[in-house]
Parts: sequence; C-alpha cells; structure tokens
Amino acid sequence: MADEKEIGSSIISHLFPTLSRAELPMNYPAICSTRASIEVLSFHLTRLMKGPLTANPYIPDYSLANPDTLTKYRVAATISEKILAAVSKLCIAGEKAVAICQKGDKLIEEEVAKVYRTTKLKGFSHPTTVSPASYVTPYTPLTSDSAEANVELQAGEPVKIQLGAQIDGFGSIVCDTIIVPPKDQAQDAITGRSADLLLATYFANELLLRLMIPPGLLASGSDEEKAKAAAVKPPTQTKITSLLDKVAKSYECNLVESTTSWLFDRNDIEGKKKIVLAPAEGTKGEGFPEIGEVWGVEMGMSLGSGKVKTIEQRATLLRRTNNTYILKSQTARKTLSTIQSKFGHFPFSLRQLEEEGGDTKYKVGVHEGVRQGVLRQYELVGDKDGSPVARLLTTLAITKNGISKLGAPPALDLSKVQSDKKITDEEILKILEQPLSKNKGKSKNKKKKKPAKKAAKGNDDSEEESDDE
Repeated sequence: MADEKEIGSSIISHLFPTLSRAELPMNYPAICSTRASIEVLSFHLTRLMKGPLTANPYIPDYSLANPDTLTKYRVAATISEKILAAVSKLCIAGEKAVAICQKGDKLIEEEVAKVYRTTKLKGFSHPTTVSPASYVTPYTPLTSDSAEANVELQAGEPVKIQLGAQIDGFGSIVCDTIIVPPKDQAQDAITGRSADLLLATYFANELLLRLMIPPGLLASGSDEEKAKAAAVKPPTQTKITSLLDKVAKSYECNLVESTTSWLFDRNDIEGKKKIVLAPAEGTKGEGFPEIGEVWGVEMGMSLGSGKVKTIEQRATLLRRTNNTYILKSQTARKTLSTIQSKFGHFPFSLRQLEEEGGDTKYKVGVHEGVRQGVLRQYELVGDKDGSPVARLLTTLAITKNGISKLGAPPALDLSKVQSDKKITDEEILKILEQPLSKNKGKSKNKKKKKPAKKAAKGNDDSEEESDDE
C-alpha cells in the first residue's frame, strides 16, 4: 500500500506541479492509496500526452483548445446571423423599432431552445436593438414609454441592428447597418453620402480584421522568413487608428470617437484587453490580439465629425457586473435574481424585464443595483452633430490558421452601393489584399472571391465580395 501511495503522489506531483495541497481534490489521500484511483490518474496522464490540460483536471477547459468551446461559439453564431438576417427584413419605413426588437428577441429565444436542450445556461448574449441614424450605441425602446414605443423607421436612414445568442456562456454578437427601404417599394441602388458611409465602414472593418492578425501568423516561405515575420511587433493602437482614418477620409467620413473592440471570454464580453479607435481624452486601449482569443471587433463611422454626445434619454440597456454587494431591499434582490437567472452577465433590455414579470417595482431594484455597482447601464450616445452613423460588429476567433469569424454581418453587396470615391493609399490597399486565414486546400471549383483591394479601388465590377474565411 505504501508503494501505491508513493506512486500516486509521484503521478500527482508531475501532473500538477504548481498546485498546493489545498488545491488538490478532497479525496487526495484515497487517490494516492488505492490501485483503482491510480488508473484514473493514468487516464489523466494519457490526456496530458494528447494535449494541454487546465491547471486542475477537475476544472473544465473553456479555452479554444477544447473543440466543444469552438462548437458552442459557432452554434451561437449561426443563430445570431440567422436572426440578424430576419430582423433586417423587418426594417422597412413606417415600422416601429420596439416591435422589431420584440420580434427579434422572440426569434432568438425560439432558435436557442432548439439546440443543446440539456444546457440551462443559454439565451441572449445581446438583446435585439435597432438604433436610428445618429445613434451610436445600441437602442432598445420600452413599450411602457409612449414616446419610445412610437418611434418609427424612416426611409433612407441608416439603421444599426445589433443582437446575439450564447450557448453555455459562449456568446456571439453581431451588428449590421442597413439603409431603410421605402414601404412597398423595391430599394434602388444606394448612392450619394449613404453609399460613402457604408463603403467607408465596410472597408475600414475589412482593414481592422486584418490588423487583428498576430504578426507572422500567415507568413509563408522558409523557417527563417517565418521567424522574421513573427518577430515584427504588432501595430500600436495609434497606428491602427491612423490607418483606419485614411479609409474614412477616402470617403469623406470620420471614425466614431472611442469605438471599442473587446476581448471576449465565457460569460464576459468586456475582458481585460480592448482596442479603442479614435480614443477620447482619458481613454486608451490595452493589449494586443493573440492566438487562442475571441474578440468582439467593432467599427463605427460617421458622416459628421465623429465626436459623440450623451443623448438625453433614459438608459434602457444594462448588464450584470462582476461586483458583489448584498442589496438591501427585497425588491432589488428579487430583480437581481431574475436578471442573473435569465441573462447572466450579458446585456439585457429593461423592456425584457417588463415582459418577464410585468411588475413595475423592478425599476426600484434596477436603480439600487446601478447605484451599488452590481448593474451597469449603457448610456445612450449619439453623433454630436446629429449626423448619420454606421456600425459593424464581428465576433471572431484567432486560431493558428488565422481569423475565424464566429458571427459577422453579411458582406456588403458592392454592386448595389455606388460612390464616386475610392481608396488610393497603397499601404491600405496592400493590407486589404491579404487573406484572413490560411488556405486549407478548399475545392478549386469554388467561386473565387474578389480581393478587398480590388473592390476598394473601384466599384464598377464589384459583384464578388472580399475574403471571408
């Protein structure tokens, strides 16, 4: 028995060299002293030989190294993209924004219910929001407010649609900007300043996605050439803003101030890293994208100055923070419990709380939660000049093969967006020519997509989109 215990202890020390005795399983003595449990430890050794374990095998691996994680992201992405397409078709002149949001939320709930039936942690990673022309942040009106409930979409205005689903805490959020078509009429080709806005946003987004790729990841050639490419420092956030600003200026637009891309994690859409474009005074980004990470990449463009202001309307989008505080009132605790069980740490709309219980006392609970820091409310922000704004948001994974989209807006149909402006900067065009991922030897018969570089230089022959791998 002593020999078995010694062998078991040796196995554990090799498996978990960084763990203290307190961090080991509670049945550690039994593990070390039984022949059967040594077989269990041998099983973990076999797993270790096949791939990296988490520090403790009793803690689930939620990294991209676990295929299940990527699968859940992709399932959430499929739902998000499907509902985004459906909601986009609902956005026609004269339709009420609140009704569109309600229909979008219902569709998300229906689609999520069809997958991972035994998983309780699933639902929204972002409620359906429909933001009018000059709004920068997601807007989700309330049915209980007559003024908000009667907001209608106007023909020709750029509307931002944002929503998302999550499976087991792995969320995919997408955002697209569309030009609202007239009711009962086919939409003509988009021209003029609306076309400039969409094209600037589209190509700036394509550029940003390529700037997210770690240096040398897609490099080819000899080992020496690959090592040299990998040794290059990633672009600073100042450099990224500078390059994107060139795209904006090509279409006489401006980047939206403090447009932020966040590192995603399980149950978290605002991680430790962020990229801030055109940062306002006192704000800055942190960190660089790396392999094995998931990001929510956002692009914002304005026909005005790009400067923003707070809109004097009630904040209706909130999120549970990681702060802990025992709320004093029973109503507040009940409200927080409802939020935690239905939305977790993902954003939600006050309208969803209204529809959840129909109890107006939830407002008291929300107010106390915000005041104590356990809830964060997203203030409504719009363009300072009241100018039209466009936004895109893509959820992506950075793998050893490059960028893998885990939820993205549809590629812009360049044949239907006509502008007399184009990108001429050679540095920008060269980056746009680069792929997002390595060629995995896909079928040669597959229709070849038009490089973003060629599309950016002119829209005369633009039926095919840029790389989307």
